[in-house]
Amino acid sequence: MLSEALLVSAPGKVILHGEHAVVHGKVALAVALNLRTFLLLRPQSNGKVSLNLPNIGIKQVWDVATLQLLDTSFLEQGDGPAPTPEQLEKLKKVTGLPEDHVCTKGLAVLAFLYLYLAICRKQRALPSLDIVVWSELPPGAGLGSSAAYSVCLVAALLTACENISNPLKDRDAISRWSEEDLESINKWAYEGERVIHGNPSGVDNAVSTWGGALRYQQGKMSSLKRLPALQILLTNTKVPRSTKALVAGVRSRLLKFPEIVAPLLTSIDAISLECERILGEMVTAPAPEQYLVLEELIDMNQHHLNALGVGHVSLDQLCQVTAAHGLHSKLTGAGGGGCGITLLKPGLERAKVEAAKQALTDCGFDCWETSIGAPGVSMHSAASLDDPVRQALGL
Repeated sequence: MLSEALLVSAPGKVILHGEHAVVHGKVALAVALNLRTFLLLRPQSNGKVSLNLPNIGIKQVWDVATLQLLDTSFLEQGDGPAPTPEQLEKLKKVTGLPEDHVCTKGLAVLAFLYLYLAICRKQRALPSLDIVVWSELPPGAGLGSSAAYSVCLVAALLTACENISNPLKDRDAISRWSEEDLESINKWAYEGERVIHGNPSGVDNAVSTWGGALRYQQGKMSSLKRLPALQILLTNTKVPRSTKALVAGVRSRLLKFPEIVAPLLTSIDAISLECERILGEMVTAPAPEQYLVLEELIDMNQHHLNALGVGHVSLDQLCQVTAAHGLHSKLTGAGGGGCGITLLKPGLERAKVEAAKQALTDCGFDCWETSIGAPGVSMHSAASLDDPVRQALGL
């Protein structure tokens, strides 16, 4: 068991192209978003395990001795199913959360407890730890916040228990794990995601683990080897939506108008493939005309998504506001509200970007200027973190 503190971060994700079409066997491109979740793990000697999640107002403390007495035989990790509802009920009792509290907050605690017990139970004794997790990602916005949380937890716990090696050497500011260790992190993070979501696709945790961009189709994932740096505005309309209802709506429209909707899905597939091709060309020598193509693809996909019935007046407003500043936007994820992305070409006037951000904020939206294609899960030295992150983690 390592004795030093560990600082880990992992990125969120956005769908660049292919949302909804992916449900019908088409290609989706998912990219790592450089809004990150940060975790600080500090070994303790007080016989306690504490979890502090300031973003969602949770602070839980358990006695190691109490956890040590639990029957954790059902936590054997294999290719079998995630814990059964009955087994999760047992864990819920240990979390100390009231029954009606097992919503997003409760599931975050449950996932932590599951991963802590499953990963650390092979130690001679369960370790006493203090863990703080703070995120730049808004929860529940379809940006992979739960996957980034699971990936951070897993990377820190596996490293602390010496199941994988600490990649950070003495003078490193930031470092990443070997491919073999990343495989292990991803596999365990998927288990955490299953506790939270039941039956996730595995895309979010894979993007958060490896970073960059990922192509997903019918359960098969492959990494886009290299990606040009792309700056974006990410806008959260803050309009809540039901992914399940939106997916059902597209399926219903496909059954009602097969000859209209099937070609739309095929066209979205072609947009994803063309975007993948252009991004591949841009790695070596990005040219201005390639950014124009990316903008055209964004516009076409947004119109297709509206035709599928997953648009929303808030997303129309987002697209109109950015278009008034010469920028191109589309929804990302389920639609029906939620988030949108706006491409920022190199060489844009700073005043134009600031004006667009202000106009979006004036609509009541949250807006971040960030990048996509970010690095995956990473270990940091304290000195490498920005002051706001250090403060949030209590450093």
